[in-house]
Amino acid sequence: MKGRPVDLTLKEFQLLHLLASNRGRVFTREALLERLWEGEYYGETRTIDVHIRHLREKIEDNPSRPRYILTVRGVGYKFAEDV
Repeated sequence: MKGRPVDLTLKEFQLLHLLASNRGRVFTREALLERLWEGEYYGETRTIDVHIRHLREKIEDNPSRPRYILTVRGVGYKFAEDV
């Protein structure tokens, strides 16, 4: 990110805001869907993975080795505590 502007979709912004506002807290895909779509989404939970991937491509220096949005294997995602 390093001070450069980034164009985000509304859902990407909401996802980033939620994770960054709760640094270190792990959210399951289901919890993220519930929070971001307020119970109005009935598709696959993998849609969160797609949003995370797009967000990483926009904010991470190396999306394949993320520094900000971390995967907690078998659980979900969190925003790094130490950045």
